[in-house]
Amino acid sequence: MKTYNIPVEAALEVIGGKWKVVILCHLIDHGTMRTSELKRRMPNITQKMLTQQLRELEADGVVKRTVYNQVPPKVEYGLTEYGDSLRPAMQMLCSWGEQHIEKTEAEMM
Repeated sequence: MKTYNIPVEAALEVIGGKWKVVILCHLIDHGTMRTSELKRRMPNITQKMLTQQLRELEADGVVKRTVYNQVPPKVEYGLTEYGDSLRPAMQMLCSWGEQHIEKTEAEMM
């Protein structure tokens, strides 16, 4: 078992990086989504990176992957109950981000 010096290390191990938080915010805001829907909302991410990040979030128990047995194949991603526990933290982070955007835009004027 890995040991951490402070709790935020454990959190960042699960949600750290540029894309995981963005994926989580989309799933929190829009609910269950197909891979193509996520990709449309995140035009700067490659398909390979999106798949990798989703797999890591799934392995950590934050995201669930549902595969429907149909043609063409249909796969959806949504938050697990454990992943939904991140909702308050993600909402606070988004709120802070909005304030930061406003602050930096005001400083540029």
